Amino acid sequence: MPTLARVGLLEAEAKAQGLDYRVKHQSVPHWYSARRVNESCYAFKVLVEEASDRVLGAHVVGPDAVEIVNLFGMAMRTGLKASDLAYATFAYPTGASDLESMLP
Repeated sequence: MPTLARVGLLEAEAKAQGLDYRVKHQSVPHWYSARRVNESCYAFKVLVEEASDRVLGAHVVGPDAVEIVNLFGMAMRTGLKASDLAYATFAYPTGASDLESMLP
């Protein structure tokens, strides 16, 4: 069973709050981080507020979902912008190294 993890807002909640945001979602079982552990289920959805570039929510299913969501949660708690996360360098191949490709 793949791990499912979430932090922050759902897209419906962001809409209900009237937030202007961009979203990226994708199924990515072809990424090396999934293939190296033979995981056929790997997908994500990330919401980022347009004006502030702050992460509003992240949802991940697959390998290292908890690690990835923890990093998104840290960014949300500390005020790191999505562009700050994209600039960070993480060891490869790890779940964290996928973070940059998940950002809208």
